[in-house]
Parts: sequence; structure tokens; C-alpha cells
Amino acid sequence: MFKYTSYFENDVLAKRPYIKKEWCEEVVSSRDFVEEQPDGRFRFWGQITEYANRYLRVVTLSDQITIHNAFFDRGFKEIKK
Repeated sequence: MFKYTSYFENDVLAKRPYIKKEWCEEVVSSRDFVEEQPDGRFRFWGQITEYANRYLRVVTLSDQITIHNAFFDRGFKEIKK
């Protein structure tokens, strides 16, 4: 279902080998926190319990299924629902 850019495969995973593709897919699928960027890409945030409950930010292309970037976002503050 999900696709990955060559940047994600070759650069992101090399720089951040602790990030798992499954986590990225879970974050995008959950759609708990989503924001469209000015360039048409989308940011998704999700809490990763296996990684000290930190929030993972996943950036997709405009199709919302091609994962382009991912990193733990220290500045993310959960919006109270």
C-alpha cells in the first residue's frame, strides 16, 4: 500500500537507522495529527510507545501514501481534543 521515495530509502534510513518503516506506516494510517504543508506535502504525527512515547513526524508526498521523510519531533505538542 505505501511507497517510499528514494530520498527516504537512501538518506533518511541511513541517517536514522532506528526508525522503522512499520512505525511510519502506522503514523500515516492513524491520521491522529495531520497538517498540509505549503508545498502540498503532508505532515503526520504519531506517538511511538516503543520509543519512549516520543512523537514521530512522517512527511508524505501530496498523494499521502508515498513516504518521503521521518524523524522524532521534539517540538511537537499534542493538541487537546
